[in-house]
Amino acid sequence: MQQGYAAVLCVLAVLGLEATAPGECELTRLLQDKLRYEMRLQYMKHYFPIDYTVQVQYEEVLRPSNITRLRNGTVSEAALRYLWFHVSSQAVLRIREVLPEKHPSWKYTQELCQLFDALGEEYSKYRQTDVEAVVADLVKLVHSAGAESRSKAVRPKALLDNCLKVMRMLYGVPC
Repeated sequence: MQQGYAAVLCVLAVLGLEATAPGECELTRLLQDKLRYEMRLQYMKHYFPIDYTVQVQYEEVLRPSNITRLRNGTVSEAALRYLWFHVSSQAVLRIREVLPEKHPSWKYTQELCQLFDALGEEYSKYRQTDVEAVVADLVKLVHSAGAESRSKAVRPKALLDNCLKVMRMLYGVPC
């Protein structure tokens, strides 16, 4: 069974098709479990003051409509997953920045950060050299600290809602 799977991956690599790694699929399943509605509601809404928002850069809000538009612009699935990873991990870090260590949501966001760190390890294993310029520019904007003028206020739960919706779009078929 393992040899057949390896042969399929080799054929896909030779043909230039994007495939997700088994570790990537497992980590996204764990993330999906952590991002269940009940957990997002409890940790990102109930434990925060009413109408609490986090300041994020405009590019740090990744919605399913953004993915659809990029897909229509012929951006590869691997590049879209790469973009999702960077935007979502940055969003979790933004939420964590505003939490004191004794906040009830601290441990939850720490677990999310650990899952994103592990996913980052998966992305570092294979090369992302063929990421389209549009995606590379967006990733640079997400990680740039000087874009504070393009910030917006977003509820923490909305950031994680978008994270989950986009993850389901990108990993639903291959995983």
